[in-house]
Amino acid sequence: MSKQHTSVRAYGVLIDEGRVALVRSSNPNHVPPLWWLPGGGIDFGESPEDTLLREFNEETGLEVHQPSLLGVSSDVRRRDNGDRIHTVRIVYTVELAGGELRHEVHGTTDHARWFSVEELDAMNLAEYARAAIAVAQSK
Repeated sequence: MSKQHTSVRAYGVLIDEGRVALVRSSNPNHVPPLWWLPGGGIDFGESPEDTLLREFNEETGLEVHQPSLLGVSSDVRRRDNGDRIHTVRIVYTVELAGGELRHEVHGTTDHARWFSVEELDAMNLAEYARAAIAVAQSK
């Protein structure tokens, strides 16, 4: 019997010198690999902004600051196991504060990389990420 879940997550759009920081899904069923914004699930009692700063660093090694609310999106989809998940994504723009780009180990992502804005059109990029980057670029 399938289950239903709700997940509230915080993500960041980091555009620095014409390039965007993205992370790759570690799910091997994503062919070609799926890329999205650094971020993740909000822990109990944690603010979305604190989640964003923590998750961004965990997934990329980069330190970001000055989160500014960009928007909120919501969708329902079916997971590989048949469960339905309702994901609420709180998306911020952030600024680079420091750190060295590195990959997350044993997480939902396995690779972090800078991409030029021009490279994004040809990528398998999560729709919420594509939309958020477009809004961030228009500001």
